[in-house]
Amino acid sequence: MSRHDMHESVRGSGVVARSEQGAEGPPHSVVVVGASHGAVHLADQLRFGGYTGALTLISDEAHLPYQRPPLSKAWLKGEVTPDSLVLRTADHYRGNGIELILGTTVRRIDRENDGVVVQMRHSDGSDRTRTFDRLVLATGARARRLEIPGGDHRDVLVLRTLDHAHRVAERVGSGPVVVIGGGFVGLEVAATLRGLGIEVTVVEAGSQLMGRAVGAGTAEFLLAAHRKMGVDVLLDTTPTEIVVDGDRIRAVRLADGREIAGTTVLVGVGADPRTELAEHLGLDCERGVVVDDRCRSSDPRILALGDCAVQEGCDGVRVRLESVDNATEQANAVAATLLGRDVRGRPVPWFWSDQGAWKLQIVGLIGGNTDVVVRTDPDKPHRRVALYFEDDVLVAAECVNAPADFVAVRSALARGRLLPRDILVDNTVPLKKLLTAVCAE
Repeated sequence: MSRHDMHESVRGSGVVARSEQGAEGPPHSVVVVGASHGAVHLADQLRFGGYTGALTLISDEAHLPYQRPPLSKAWLKGEVTPDSLVLRTADHYRGNGIELILGTTVRRIDRENDGVVVQMRHSDGSDRTRTFDRLVLATGARARRLEIPGGDHRDVLVLRTLDHAHRVAERVGSGPVVVIGGGFVGLEVAATLRGLGIEVTVVEAGSQLMGRAVGAGTAEFLLAAHRKMGVDVLLDTTPTEIVVDGDRIRAVRLADGREIAGTTVLVGVGADPRTELAEHLGLDCERGVVVDDRCRSSDPRILALGDCAVQEGCDGVRVRLESVDNATEQANAVAATLLGRDVRGRPVPWFWSDQGAWKLQIVGLIGGNTDVVVRTDPDKPHRRVALYFEDDVLVAAECVNAPADFVAVRSALARGRLLPRDILVDNTVPLKKLLTAVCAE
């Protein structure tokens, strides 16, 4: 999104209120730990917003910052190259005075007087120390691994980085693949591999696919789609062992004793936020670095964004969103905070997932809402729209192969329009026409 097992939420007591500036005066030097989409967008927003101080991005990867969503689809099909995935060229960073330090791990961060001391180790073994007056954590999340016998085998893979994608691509064609986890990453990879003619089995412990991301109806719809593609999907099924013969994987053993043949296992069971640095600094962390609406942590000199950040909404629920959209919006908030400017209200979040011929687009958060209106078209069996209501007002939508409906709903919700249930139930009138009429009132 795609990004994948999209959100986690936990009730919290709130982030301590702080000054609008977040810390005394504007920064003279900013360091960002992490260099994915949100970090790069932040650097651009700072420079375009007039910030002229020192600006450094530190990445533990050796590659120029790159797009991640294509890794589970276009990359595996050989449709993109490392060069075509880069977010910005090396000349862009140099030309805008953005220092990009690659292949470097941040080992320790200390707060000292009014500054933040960053201790780094480069891949060549050399150590570096820098001091900055503002720190942004964009450390992302790491893919969860299987804690079962055989789970540490070299051909039990995850897909989070370009290096991971290289390894998955190397295994394509070596034999059947077993995907553990029916979330976005697993389903995107399964559909891609099946399209390449590879035998794929998806093993999901839950009772439906994408259990934390979509409603039951949409999950059933896409389950049927995957099975029609030839993907063998097993629900309510738990793996207990990776069966190895010699040095090669032979199968995945399930809790009921069955064995599913496979030579490669891809694990897609979610990701955990990388909060080690934040915890060492004593920042408030709860399933992520807790930040306020300006993305400030419990120390106003330190901000966080993207997959590692948990942000509290007006309803008192802390939510961690994994999506390009969320990373972009939080980067905008961080830039505004560092520049001493107002932060605009958070737009309605949105997500997407391409699973073979099926494009799922979601706007809003479903939460626990079960009041659903489903719009289908018998002439277009690949299309489905599910509208979710709270107190008879539209709060979220899931659109499968219905991009025009998605754009219309997203636009209406972004403008803060109240969309009553009774005007959206007429399936004979295009949703775009209904929404256009409401928004024109």
